[in-house]
Amino acid sequence: MLTTENWRQYLEEGFTLTSSGTSGGPKSIFQTPEKLVAANRIAIKAQRITPDSRVLTVCRMTHAGGALAQTLPALSIGAHVDIVPFNAFSFLRNVAGYTHTHLTPAHCELVMQTRSFPKADLAGLFVACGSDRVSFEMIRAFVARGAVFMCNWGMTEIGPITINTVFDSLNKVVEYHAHAITGASLLGDRFYCETKVEDGVLSVRGDCCVYKDWFCTGDQVVVNEHDAMYYLGRAKKD
Repeated sequence: MLTTENWRQYLEEGFTLTSSGTSGGPKSIFQTPEKLVAANRIAIKAQRITPDSRVLTVCRMTHAGGALAQTLPALSIGAHVDIVPFNAFSFLRNVAGYTHTHLTPAHCELVMQTRSFPKADLAGLFVACGSDRVSFEMIRAFVARGAVFMCNWGMTEIGPITINTVFDSLNKVVEYHAHAITGASLLGDRFYCETKVEDGVLSVRGDCCVYKDWFCTGDQVVVNEHDAMYYLGRAKKD
C-alpha cells in the first residue's frame, strides 16, 4: 500500500489498485509508471497543488481516490501529506490548516450532518469529491462554508482526476444548478482526456488511462447546452 514513505518506489515501479466495481465488478488494475506520471500532472494542474500545499488524505489508500487523487501527486512535488482514517466527527477539526482534501459523497453527507458543520470555516480548503453522484445541495453546502469544491469524475482505469468542474462561488453553483439536467448528476465541463459518446455511452482515451486505445466506461452520459457532461446511470448489458 502506498504511504508517505514508499511513494517513490510506487511511482517508479507502478502498482496495482482495486476498482470500485462500477465497470463490471471489482478487479485489480495495474497502474504503470507512465500512467501515474500523466495522472499526477493532471491532478496537480486541476487542483492547483503546489509544493506549499498541505493535503489531508482520509480516503482508503487501496483505491484510486485515496492514492491518486491528491496523495501521490502532492508527494511527487514535495507537498506535505498526512494520511488518517476518515471520521466525520473529527474531520472539521482535523482539516484545519490544510489546503486540500478528497472526500466521497458519502463522506460529505456525514460531515454535513455533524453539529459543527453549520458554523464551520472552510476558507482556504480545496475539496475534491467523486466516486459517486455529487448533488448540487452538497456542492452548495461546502461552498457556503468557504471551501472551493471540485465535482470530479474518474475511474481506476483513467485519472482519477479526469472530468470535473470547480466551484469557487455560490453564484457559480446557482448558475450551473439552473442548467442542470433533471435526474442526472454533474460530471463536469473541464476535460483532461479525449472523450466520445456513442449511443449515449462515454468512452475515454488519454495518457492518464491504463489502456492505449479507447476505453468504454459503461457510463450513460448527456451533455447540456453549456457543454457540461452529466451522468445518467450505467449502460445496460446485452
